[in-house]
Amino acid sequence: MSDDPEPHANVPFATLSPDTVIEAIEAAGFLCDGRVLALGSYENRVYQVGIEDREPLVVKFYRPGRWTDASILEEHGFALELAAAEIPVIAPLRVGDASQTLMTHAGFRLAIYPRRGGQWPELGTPDDRQWIGRFLGRIHGVGAAGRFEHRPKLSVEAMGRQSVDYLLDGDHIADYIAHRYELVSGELLDLVEARFEAAGPLRQLRIHGDCHRNNVLWTAAGPHFVDFDDCMTGPAIQDLWMLLAGSAAEMRVQLADVLEGYSQFATFDPVEIMLIEPLRALRMIHYAAWLARRWHDPAFPLAFPWFGEVRYWERHVAELEEQLMTLEQM
Repeated sequence: MSDDPEPHANVPFATLSPDTVIEAIEAAGFLCDGRVLALGSYENRVYQVGIEDREPLVVKFYRPGRWTDASILEEHGFALELAAAEIPVIAPLRVGDASQTLMTHAGFRLAIYPRRGGQWPELGTPDDRQWIGRFLGRIHGVGAAGRFEHRPKLSVEAMGRQSVDYLLDGDHIADYIAHRYELVSGELLDLVEARFEAAGPLRQLRIHGDCHRNNVLWTAAGPHFVDFDDCMTGPAIQDLWMLLAGSAAEMRVQLADVLEGYSQFATFDPVEIMLIEPLRALRMIHYAAWLARRWHDPAFPLAFPWFGEVRYWERHVAELEEQLMTLEQM
């Protein structure tokens, strides 16, 4: 399969119609009943599709040109490995005579998943936080047993420096604030790098990579993850810190609960705790660049209209300045 970007790269999903979705499902051997429901997703396009005589399925169409086939197959392989270890993740289905997880249709690459319900977790009790800690410890236990060859590795260069360069080279930041953004982002990333160096060599393992509460569904049976699209190689703390919320004191309590559960299945190096605020800084910078990189996709101006406003950049730079002060006080 080719990994070249689609000819419609500026409007990457322009040719993806409900008919195309149905045709793709039926080409994989399922009989669609005509019901197609778009699910919340911006990076890719995800649909729930009704199937005759069985539960609906979920199909994910990958953003053209973003990943290579090899990197997508590593994502699928990791999810399948976790599922084989009886860890509750939603892994892609093997379909067709070749029992493959990655398919192509009408120029798009896609994967098909079973539908699973649930709600985003509040993690409001110690028991819930310990539960998800045990879940992540099991994931990382499997993650540490192998390695990625084609997935990205978490780094200050990729998430931070390259994001800043992209924004400064474009026309998203108003001229009068661009210099201020350049100064604060440069100082902030210098401190982030210093904190990583102070932490010393870190254990690197296969992780979810984008482990926030929106990527967790909770049922009476407990939590399960539904999206490994950003799985990568990185330190364990990257999969823990985004689950925390509230004041610094509240987050310390929450983290202690998560680690109590986590430590039952995996070893955690406490030095990684000092990377929480540096990782938050990287995410703040990377998120703004992600929106800028996707701005040509019509779904993004509709979903994030405030991104094109000057006041967004004023607020973003102020938040980066606050994060810089936080790191300086560490």
